[in-house]
Amino acid sequence: MVNLLPEIEALQEQLTEWRRHFHRNPEPSLQEYETAAYIQNLLTQWDIPFDKIEETGTLATITGTKIDPNQTHRKILLRADIDALELPDQKNAEYSSTKPGLNHACGHDAHTAALLGATYYLANHREQFAGTVLIAFQQAEEIGGGARHFVSSGLLEGVGQVFGIHVDPEVPYGSVEAVAGAQNASCDIFTIEVFGKNAHVAKPHQGTDALIAGANIVTELQNIVARQTDPQEPVVVGIGVFESGTRYNIVADHAIIKGTVRALSHESREQTLEKVKQIAKLTAEIHGANVTFENWDAALPVINDEEAAQRAARIAGSLVGLDQVITAKKASMGADDFAAFLVDIQGIYARVGVNSSAETSFGLHHNQFDLDERALPLMANFHVAYALDYLNEA
Repeated sequence: MVNLLPEIEALQEQLTEWRRHFHRNPEPSLQEYETAAYIQNLLTQWDIPFDKIEETGTLATITGTKIDPNQTHRKILLRADIDALELPDQKNAEYSSTKPGLNHACGHDAHTAALLGATYYLANHREQFAGTVLIAFQQAEEIGGGARHFVSSGLLEGVGQVFGIHVDPEVPYGSVEAVAGAQNASCDIFTIEVFGKNAHVAKPHQGTDALIAGANIVTELQNIVARQTDPQEPVVVGIGVFESGTRYNIVADHAIIKGTVRALSHESREQTLEKVKQIAKLTAEIHGANVTFENWDAALPVINDEEAAQRAARIAGSLVGLDQVITAKKASMGADDFAAFLVDIQGIYARVGVNSSAETSFGLHHNQFDLDERALPLMANFHVAYALDYLNEA
């Protein structure tokens, strides 16, 4: 039994309409121009001021009017991501993507629609809270570029809590996850370039084989997890690209290795990255080659605050019943740049179940991903309830 505020429950049709609009019109990271314009048009209609963060991010501000001499002025940040994936939409639905090769297969359309619902409610009930609600419609989550723009904008000063929601197709509709500790891994995307010297393969001693050096680097990198990391410490070093050579009878003078490091703690992340660099350099030297190393820190680990998780679990219990609140779950090695908010702000990234049928059981980033849209008002209410609970706390 889901227990929602009547006004939010009544938004089901509107929330569904918003979600389907975004689903039909997905846009990739840093190109969410139409999505941002749609959101900003609604905020303007509702007389809610907002700041633009870079070209496609939006930060709305709602100030409460409740007067309580015993209440301190607090700020909370609510966040949704707005970008889509470069993935074909193969659902057979009337709201399927109209843009070939683009798909909201990670649920960002639902995140955005639900947060719009929460925004609408809070703007119309300012008398229910003192303090300020900042609302982030964040671009570029899929490439780990959006959250850091909000953090570096200087507009989050004084924020005491941050709250976000991700849909979860592995969890049935009507259940909510509010788990403390590390929940998502960091994501570093590295490129190693190996430089050698050409020669005829019949005279390999006259060259420096970048292909052989690169192959040995790939092999040696596997020892980081297998032999240099605590077996109980979740770490991934994965190689997805290895390119080298131009012709069967030429010693390759160049190789490219692309991979990722995933970890559930800041310490493990830093240590593993340093080992990747060291192994690449030293292995190349053994073969007489040189390397360069570049890294893109797409996301830090998502580490939910204990106190915030307890707050979220209590609030979720009032919405779905305590027996439907999940407070312990194995962390995912997938990443989310919500982590950037959690570095300096106490908060939690909660998850809401959206699986209720075969059609809604496909995993995130699957080309047939869909969700139970009854979760939309639940998510909107969760945002509202968390914000009000924090702002009105004595």
